[in-house]
Amino acid sequence: MQLKIIPLGGLGEIGLNMTVFEYDESVLIVDAGLMFPEAYMLGVDYVIPDMAYIRQNRQKVSGIVLTHAHEDHIGALPYLLREVNVPIFGTAFTLAIVSNKLEEHGLLDNTVLNTIRPGQKMTLDSFELEFIRVSHSIVDGIGIALQTPLGAIIHTGDFKINPAPVDGVKTDVSRFAWYGQKGVLALLSDSTNVEKEGYTISDQKVGAALNKIILESHGRIIIALFASAITRIQQIIDIAYASGRKVLFNGRSIETNVAIAMELGFIHVPEGMEIDIRQINDFPDDKIVIITTGSQGEPMAALARMSTGFHKQIKIRKNDTVILSSKFIPGNEKAIARIINNLYRRGADVIYEKISAIHVSGHAFREELKLMINLTDPKYFIPIHGEYRHLVLHSRLAMETGIPEDHILQIENGQMICFEADGGETVGRIDNNRVDTARVLIDGKGVGDVGRSILKERRHLSEDGLVAVNMAIDEETGYIIFGPKIDSRGFVFAGETGHLLEDAKCVILEIVEEIGADTPDRISLIRLKVQKALRQYFKFTIRRYPIILPFIIEV
Repeated sequence: MQLKIIPLGGLGEIGLNMTVFEYDESVLIVDAGLMFPEAYMLGVDYVIPDMAYIRQNRQKVSGIVLTHAHEDHIGALPYLLREVNVPIFGTAFTLAIVSNKLEEHGLLDNTVLNTIRPGQKMTLDSFELEFIRVSHSIVDGIGIALQTPLGAIIHTGDFKINPAPVDGVKTDVSRFAWYGQKGVLALLSDSTNVEKEGYTISDQKVGAALNKIILESHGRIIIALFASAITRIQQIIDIAYASGRKVLFNGRSIETNVAIAMELGFIHVPEGMEIDIRQINDFPDDKIVIITTGSQGEPMAALARMSTGFHKQIKIRKNDTVILSSKFIPGNEKAIARIINNLYRRGADVIYEKISAIHVSGHAFREELKLMINLTDPKYFIPIHGEYRHLVLHSRLAMETGIPEDHILQIENGQMICFEADGGETVGRIDNNRVDTARVLIDGKGVGDVGRSILKERRHLSEDGLVAVNMAIDEETGYIIFGPKIDSRGFVFAGETGHLLEDAKCVILEIVEEIGADTPDRISLIRLKVQKALRQYFKFTIRRYPIILPFIIEV
């Protein structure tokens, strides 16, 4: 009997985290994440993993286990649940966030959510699971120990090993070490920060930096961060309380996550400290801290609207201090820089990661990754959660700790790792067979209906524009009775191009004259020739390549 590990997303990219564990007739899914679109994915809202393998094996799926509530681990759940209706297992905070998401998609009433806690053990078909507390940039995260008939598999989830967390919640290194002593067949470990030497900086250092900024500021403090950064939000609340400031939460995701965290006891706001946005002008500027969304330059987020002056209630003032307490995610730098510049134009002082230690990563650095390998002492090592270079570097790091090269199973999405008994011991290998994996694009309510050709057309339109030709031809005589009328969108402005479009009409008229009224399938032929001739004309005259759309009818 074989134990299979199949990543459907998350290996070779940041996001889309989704892994299948399969033994006999039992399939367990760990995480179901999305990825935000890359620059070339014009108009796309987000990206999810291909669910084809799940669809083919839906009868075997016994459950979905979630390691934590970040979108790159839970964002694809609404689409996964359209393929399989199975129980979901997660910690209290994770499931509270999931519940909101499923309610928005109309899936909550038909979904079974099972709350788990660190230290709990349970059985799902062929798998015995134990959930192990890990520290991350979001609360209530877990790693997973899967006991299988062929050995123990450790999936770290996203983690860091923080010896002095401000919330007191540490990665349970002793439990990982316990499994290391008992024997771990394979370790699947987070690779995100393998390029960074040493250890992650302490949250306490971030708190000290924020405290200094707030104490030295004489106006309002506006802090933008990820809505999931519950521990950081509590730090800010504590600092604001100590400095005699009121706190205001602004932005839908911040307000939702804070409400959930307060209900579950992860956030405590002293009585009378929180104010409503309608009270913002009832207090002096130096008595207010605003915690908001938009640290990644999202155009509709609260901070972006403040920076452009379109926020209805909050207008940036000269003495405001704006803090971006988050990492700049690659691809967002230009949008963030635009917001920072706009904030400076409005008189605010802006502080961000490049100029102050106001953010700490939730992913382990190299020394912490080494420690995890040494604690679990796995027979096989499988790097996960990262771009291809991260997987390669993590594999090399594992070799530095003493794991033989042939016991490092570095794979990408769709590749399959198989473990099976061989002469009394379990042996692992990378199978030559692959399962179908791809990036499925979500555009509005459309799932997977935007592909490579559509993106190519959108890019073409965005770069070169469109020229539409409207014309009506008399069916009997072949004479033009309307047009040719040329409309341009995103190509040229008619008033500033001289005779460009007028001369293009002459090109069209010549084609109509060349093709006689008795020519078979005359209209189709005219369309083709008009497209070809106008492409050549615009290329020769102004070196541009717009999309040509001829609308020609016979009447």
